Amino acid sequence: MASNEVKPTAKEDENAGNWKDSIFNPRTGEFCGRTAKSWGLILLFYLVFYAFLAGMFVLTIWVMLLTLDDYVPKYRDRVPHPGLVIRPKQLDMLFNRSQPLQFNTYVQTLESYLQQYNDTEQERNEACAAGVYFEQEGEVGEQRKACQFKRSSLSRCSGLSDSTFGYAEGRPCVLLKMNRIIGLKPRGDPYVNCTAKRDNPIQMQYFPSEGRFDKMYFPYYGNKLHERYVQPVVAVKLLLNKEDYNTELTIECRIEGSDLRNNDDRDKFLGRVTFRITVKE
Repeated sequence: MASNEVKPTAKEDENAGNWKDSIFNPRTGEFCGRTAKSWGLILLFYLVFYAFLAGMFVLTIWVMLLTLDDYVPKYRDRVPHPGLVIRPKQLDMLFNRSQPLQFNTYVQTLESYLQQYNDTEQERNEACAAGVYFEQEGEVGEQRKACQFKRSSLSRCSGLSDSTFGYAEGRPCVLLKMNRIIGLKPRGDPYVNCTAKRDNPIQMQYFPSEGRFDKMYFPYYGNKLHERYVQPVVAVKLLLNKEDYNTELTIECRIEGSDLRNNDDRDKFLGRVTFRITVKE
């Protein structure tokens, strides 16, 4: 009986041999078309090339760092005016004054934030003259002194006489502060003014008196040079009445009385802040 097996032709054997030789050629010792020496030179080239690029990158970063100041940012032109920040960190507040669990978070936030303003802590700082900038000269890296801002100056919003900051009585307090900007010396006499966005005004009380940011807390010298510095705070107590309850109130607070901007349509927090609050009975 004749065999049906198909034997590979000479051409097919040659093609198979060529394919194997393209991976590794035992006659020339080439791997993927290159000798060991050729592969070594290529690897050496890329090693030197990438080492050079890494060196250039490190050198560039090092030169850039030489131009920076450890204490003052090099570029500060984009933040010439401070934003206004609210505590508690809530722009929408809703609580029932008769249910402590609903406002405890707000109270705890205020209490935690004011720990750094405790009178015993602030007595370690300087008793500065009010109404004048506290400008200081010093050696490079020398610590600057900080002016006292005692928690007790917030009076009814200090949390000392009323541990609920007025939330339990339905007359809550909020704290307002400006963002820190190194070297800022606001002209005039900056103060906070809050208004309700409705026809009938809401009675408010400010602490310290008239809601002013005293000049003695300026300028700020930076986190490294001014480690004990604390920002001046204005407390606003909303004197709500029965007719103000169960209604969402929109309050806008602005920095007035100085050259600090508060009307930039592109930044709603520049020199101002708006929050909503609803107090239920």
